[in-house]
Amino acid sequence: MARKEEIEKERLLKLEKLRKLKINPYPDKFDKKNSALELQEKYKKLGKDKSKKDKVKIAGRILVVRDIGKIIFATMQDFSGKIQIMLQKDKTSSKTINFFKKFVDSGDFVGVSGTIYRTKTGELSIVVKKLELLSKAILPLPEKWHGLQDEEERYRKRYLELIMNPELKEIFIKKQKFWKAIRDFLTERGFVEVETPVLENTTGGADAKPFITHHNALGIDVYLRISMGELWQKRLMISGFEKTFEIGRQFRNEGISAEHLQDYSQMEFYLAYANYEQGMKIVEELYKYIARETLGSLRFKSKGFDIDLGKKWKKIDYISEIKKQTKIDFFKVSREDIEKKLKELKIEFEPNLEKERLIDLLWKYCRKNIKGPAFVINHPVEVSPLAKRNMKDKRKVDRFIVVIAGSELGNGYSELNDPLDQENRFLRQQELKEKGDEEAQMYDKEFVEALKYGMPPVCGFGLSERLFAFLVDKPVRECQLFPLLRPEEKR
Repeated sequence: MARKEEIEKERLLKLEKLRKLKINPYPDKFDKKNSALELQEKYKKLGKDKSKKDKVKIAGRILVVRDIGKIIFATMQDFSGKIQIMLQKDKTSSKTINFFKKFVDSGDFVGVSGTIYRTKTGELSIVVKKLELLSKAILPLPEKWHGLQDEEERYRKRYLELIMNPELKEIFIKKQKFWKAIRDFLTERGFVEVETPVLENTTGGADAKPFITHHNALGIDVYLRISMGELWQKRLMISGFEKTFEIGRQFRNEGISAEHLQDYSQMEFYLAYANYEQGMKIVEELYKYIARETLGSLRFKSKGFDIDLGKKWKKIDYISEIKKQTKIDFFKVSREDIEKKLKELKIEFEPNLEKERLIDLLWKYCRKNIKGPAFVINHPVEVSPLAKRNMKDKRKVDRFIVVIAGSELGNGYSELNDPLDQENRFLRQQELKEKGDEEAQMYDKEFVEALKYGMPPVCGFGLSERLFAFLVDKPVRECQLFPLLRPEEKR
């Protein structure tokens, strides 16, 4: 029998014995008064081999047990951190010690009452007076250095990794600060947080392949949204709202990579009577605020780059940058010229892609060399179906993309509010879709109709949790608590 199975069998026997003794191994509450971190802070000046008669009451999971005869030491962990508990013959009742020895294992949750003591080796400890079993663990915890080595196993049993790896927990505490910073920044500036539909008849706001599901009550197929309510928030601008934002989940049925997931959190804001230049100013302020609140600094390392958000944010021309790096001028070359260059650079692409899709692949190659922070501006109309045309050069749009450490970490533009221009661009997207482009945007007749009632000048901007992943320099999948996996039987 494998060791894990032996342990499970032993613990099931303990459970049976506890129930025969009419001891509930899964009580419904414990009146916890203290936390490990609070006690460590409160008594950090307590000297070695010194004690305090202060009564404390704490609960948590037992990680390690060391029985050295007259004393039993155990490491307890709660959400705040770790602390040692001690069961000592002359200070803890024999009944409590015997119960601990007989029934408590690593992995169990216990509640203890006792007094504070710092050992001769300097370890702050709780001398146990009373102990209660709160939850009996049937399976053993993984070993600190040998368990959960397989990446997929780590994601599948994330709850175990969070127990054994406190550094991982810190990532998600920072992630909460990240989203709070965004919400605080926008609400303090008068933006109204809104909620828009997750299920849509037509997807809008991005070039992406959607997930399709069936709505039984209405008897129709619907799509999971691929943007954070872009076309809905624009409808709110039409209705008279002037500052809105939404934070929520969106879904794209695309590939997995270190930077891409199919189910992730996004924020988008919309600001009436503003253009993309004003948007860039707000976004730079926003990113600096996020970094300070999340990391406590404007400087961080990401993907091998040393980033300083406090430095001047460059403005990089999209067409000029591609030309500088590849000698390709989008406005002067043919589709065949771009295909030739992609082959030369060994960039894979599907056959029969339209020119706008090919240039986007070339751009993705070029942006990897941009350290940032930078705003990439002056995109061609063909790759920006929802952005307003530049007043001086109608071939371009008033759009800006945030590039940091070679990746796009935010996208905004002066929103297109000319309903006839919007309709023509939707028709072009529909043409691409009919030719097999699964990422082309859908023609949204109802949105075009809404635009015909008039929408003021608007700047819109969006960022996703990819920005957070770059701030902490981790793959984006590592920054989700429970990323989607195949069922274990289909691995």
